[in-house]
Amino acid sequence: MQLYIIVAIILVMKLLVSALEPSANIHLESLINELGESVELMGIFDKKLGKSIVDLQSLSIMGFVDAIKKLRFFFALADEMLSLAGEADKVLLIDSSGFNLPLARKLKKRYPQKEIIYYILPQAWAWKRGRIKVLEATIDRLCSILPFEKNYYSKNAPIEYVGHPLLDQIKNFKSSTTSEIKRVLFMAGSRRGEIKKLMPIFKELRSRHNYEAVLVIPKHFTQENIKDLYGNIANFEVSFDAKEAMLEADFGFICSGTATLEASLVGLPFVLVYVAKPLDFFIAKNLVKLKHIGLANIMFSDFEDSTLHLELIQDSVSVENLQKAMQATNRDLFLSNSKKLRSYLVGGSAINVANIIKRDK
Repeated sequence: MQLYIIVAIILVMKLLVSALEPSANIHLESLINELGESVELMGIFDKKLGKSIVDLQSLSIMGFVDAIKKLRFFFALADEMLSLAGEADKVLLIDSSGFNLPLARKLKKRYPQKEIIYYILPQAWAWKRGRIKVLEATIDRLCSILPFEKNYYSKNAPIEYVGHPLLDQIKNFKSSTTSEIKRVLFMAGSRRGEIKKLMPIFKELRSRHNYEAVLVIPKHFTQENIKDLYGNIANFEVSFDAKEAMLEADFGFICSGTATLEASLVGLPFVLVYVAKPLDFFIAKNLVKLKHIGLANIMFSDFEDSTLHLELIQDSVSVENLQKAMQATNRDLFLSNSKKLRSYLVGGSAINVANIIKRDK
């Protein structure tokens, strides 16, 4: 019996994890469920998932000045991860290329034989394509969550499509549309600038109609945050569960981001709305060479000669244009195309990434 326990302990893999973002930790939780007890986590992740070396709340950054102030902190954190890597069997980096890519370089230099796995890759296909060479030279296993992504890498790159993590979390999908729109979903994003710009337009649109209006607010917002950012929202039903709200709504107006892909997969017809500061938009427009903003549209146009949903950007975001876009959307066609998108993505990624982690180098 004692020999069995000793062998079991020896077989446990120590996995150094760097997961800084809330979304990364949602996907990490799904991954842990697939890995089981054969893997022990160490490093940076949500404290509810294990013993993290840092509280994720201390990593949040608001603006350029805050980022400069925390540079020394992040350098120290990277050094701690570098030291801790000596105890790890493998390394798993999730998203957050600003921190994880420089960390990967340091890890590979100090531990050239240690396997580094990158899950949810930097969107180098959209901008800063020079990072692709760095990734190929530094990372041993590249776990792509976008089917088209591998086309931007060299033929012999260690990249593998693993499925999309949202399909690990989304279990229920719309099966039909209603004859008329009775319940409308509003999502103004999670950043202060987005919310402040979109809420006056959402409120004006709401005042012109008598349908049920549901406002989805990020779960981590405090009552003080809500009062400051949203103001008077008495005319909205408030929800903190985006997936449930999407299932119950007939149509949506959703700020650009992961939520638009989530709605596309759930099958909720919607319009993407995006308003940025003029300078930010000018810089992004010149750096990012893409025809579409929505990730669902980018992927859908990879296998269909069309888009999945409408996009309203900058000055085109007005009450009148939002109304027209809602009326112009073919909801039955959207639902049909949503099913095509799910088929294109095949399924979730957690089990595939778990198998890659467990696989011998």
